[in-house]
Parts: sequence; structure tokens; C-alpha cells
Amino acid sequence: MEKRLIIIGGGPGGYVAAIRAAQLGFQVQLVERENLGGICLNWGCIPTKALLKSAETLEYIQKASDYGIEVSAFQPNFPSIIERSRTVAEKMSRGVEFLMRKNKIEVIKGTARLLPDKKVEVTLPDGKTQTLSAPHIIIATGGRPAELPHLRIDHEHIIGYREAMTLPKKPEKLLVIGAGAIGVEFSYFYATLGTQVTLVEALPHLLPREDEEIGKELEKIFRKKGIEIYTSTQVSTIEKTKKGIKAKLQTPKESKQVEADIALLAIGITPNTENLGLEALGIKTEKGRILVDEFYRTNVQGIYAIGDVLPTPALAHVASMEGIICVEKIAGLDPHPLDYSTIPSCTYCQPEVASMGLTEKAAREKGYEIKIGKFPYTASGKASAMGKNEGFVKLIFDAKYGELLGAHIIGPNATEMIGELIVARRLEITGHELAKTIHPHPTLSEAIMEAAAAAYGEVIHL
Repeated sequence: MEKRLIIIGGGPGGYVAAIRAAQLGFQVQLVERENLGGICLNWGCIPTKALLKSAETLEYIQKASDYGIEVSAFQPNFPSIIERSRTVAEKMSRGVEFLMRKNKIEVIKGTARLLPDKKVEVTLPDGKTQTLSAPHIIIATGGRPAELPHLRIDHEHIIGYREAMTLPKKPEKLLVIGAGAIGVEFSYFYATLGTQVTLVEALPHLLPREDEEIGKELEKIFRKKGIEIYTSTQVSTIEKTKKGIKAKLQTPKESKQVEADIALLAIGITPNTENLGLEALGIKTEKGRILVDEFYRTNVQGIYAIGDVLPTPALAHVASMEGIICVEKIAGLDPHPLDYSTIPSCTYCQPEVASMGLTEKAAREKGYEIKIGKFPYTASGKASAMGKNEGFVKLIFDAKYGELLGAHIIGPNATEMIGELIVARRLEITGHELAKTIHPHPTLSEAIMEAAAAAYGEVIHL
């Protein structure tokens, strides 16, 4: 087999696939039109977490007296917070550049387009073109903020996440449209810094992909933070005004007007599949997303696709694993197809939210007879010591076999704790086994053991 590979896109799908391919002896050419690391590293996962850490630190300072510490004066420096976030992202991008050199991966700056006969035309920054050729080509071009016909990002009055993390000054009032992970995280960040935030969601609860109880709990906590929330609500129109924008909301009961400096559109992701030459090659798509098999092969031999261009969860860790599986299959190894039921979903506001598997509603709709175990952080000694008692752990088990069907956490360090439950599901650990597994005391992870025990009427500290 000829071990040559072209990868289009240097995000967490593309660059991870490139490294794994290099490890397996492939000669790899990676085409990226912007910065290595993609949206995740440069404009998503990493810089947003830096912003959120600043907000969390500010919250600790605001509540310092609760911990017996007196702070006489403090002031968030918004430009410095933004600058720190960009510095973190730039450092990580340079780290990916180092990994490319370490693994002898050729990085080509430019915009790629597929041609027949396993060729790729790259338009370079100077306008010239370069033609590449390889027996295997992986599309990993990622996604961008989704828009609505009547709500378009103009980068000034209606912004996307890129602008939201690089604003020159903190807005006094912010309208956030969409309460998925992006909308919720920016709502928390700006509200903590003192912005008056209005959060609008078309579906009945925040984080609509999460378990309904999680969304309701987060809504309760966000309202305490002063965030104005409208669920089951549509944004009908947005008008530009002298001071900013005026939005007309259609709630279940009435029409309402909201004024703000700017609006953040956070309604999801649109795949970057235009102008790639898919149609000319006959590569099958559905609603703009590329169709592949369980090893990410398109219907055209030698062409593969991974990440946000697929109808799979638009998450960095999903793209990375898809890339690894795809490359290992190309190399003739025998990887297992990705089990999408074990994929973690994480939201990094405070409190954090993390989940895996089926929600309670989905489990019931699938016909499972279920046992549910919940353990609130109000009963956790470690959470009390931390001063973070909000939230709970909720586990869903199949009543017949004890299989862990779903795990849902809202609370401190939720995004770290979910990993244990993913391992538990992959190893087919039962609810009883989880409940009887010793967890260190005092830790937040005890809540997992207690929630499992609660499902079987054996909870101790509740």
C-alpha cells in the first residue's frame, strides 16, 4: 500500500489524524487556510476556557469573605482578560506547529479544492495554485456559526463567537440567542463580569440536548446570577438603533422587546463543505453534511471525511477520535467503530455540566425500564468545603441488567468527573458494581458512588 495522505483542515480532527498517520509511517501533507488547531484551539474550546477561568476567579474574589478572606478592592480588567485568552490560544497553536515538525508533517497554507483522480488544488496566500496528489484524502474542514434567514451575523450588531471573545470593551447589555453550550458559556462569562445578559432559547429548557432536569437546574442557578431567561421563545426581528440593537421576542404568552448593545448568535454549527468540489466528484451529502460509513469512507473510493462536516456531534474530541479510527483503518489496522453512546458532552459555565448516554426521556422512549439515582451536592462534604453546593449527579440504569444508560452531572468539576462514567459504560460496569466501588473521601467523585447507590435504595449520606 502506498502510504501517502492529504488532509484538508488542521483542526482537532485533521491535525490529530495527521499525527496518527505519521506514527503509522504515512507521508502526510496537511492543508490549512488559517491557523493550526482550527476553531477549537484558536476560537473555541481553548480560548473560551481561558475566559471562563477568569470569570470563575472573579467569582471567588467576589465571595472571598465566605472563605474568611477580606479583599478590600478589585476590578476586572476586560482587555487584559481578552489578551490572556488570546495568549493561551496562540501558545497552543504554536504547540501544534511543533508537533507537525516533530512528526515530519508537511503543512501547506492555503485553500483546498478536490479534483478528480485523487488530486487536490491548493490556492496559496499569494493567489498561485499548487496541485497535490495522494491515494488517500481526508476532509476535515470543520464548521462555522449557523445563521437564520432573518438573523445574519454582521460582525458588528449581530456577532458570532469569534467576536464575542475579542470585543474591545465589555458590553453593558448583551442578548444571547441560543442556549446550547456556546450561548450558556458566554452568558455566564459576561454576566459574571457585570454585563446585563438576556438569554433566549427556542426550545423549552436551557442546554436542550441535556437531560431536562439539568437544564431546569441551570436555569434556576442562572436566574440567581441575574441572567434574564426566555425559553420556548423566538427572536422575530432585530433592528439596529443608535445605542445598539432592539429585538422583538415572541414568548409563549406575549410579544416582548429587548434592547442591548449587541446580540450574540449561538444557534449551532454549519459545516464548511461549500466550494470543496464535492458535487463534481459525486460525493454524497445530506443537508450540507458528508455521508460516510463507520470508518469515515465516503461513497468515492479514497476520499474520507471526519469531524464537523459529518452528521455526528460537532465536538473536538469526537473529531479527534474519528480521525484516529479513519487513519488506522486506512493503514490496515482493525479499529473498532466509534461508540457514539459513550461520547461526553461538556459545558464549562459555573456550575459545569457534563453528560454521557441517554437522557431520562430518551431512555423511557426507547422502552427501557429504568432505575434512577440522584445525589445532590448539598449532601457532599467536599462540595460544602469548596463552597459549591449547587447541582447534582444523576445516573440512569437499565433495571433488568444494571447497565449504565446515561450519566448527567451539574456541579463543580463535572467535566472532569464524567470520564469515570464513560469508562464504566465501556467496561459494562453495573449499577451495583459502581455503588460498591470505593471512592476516596472527601471528594466530589463520591457523589457518583452515592448516586449509583441511590438507584438501588442503598444511599448512605442522604
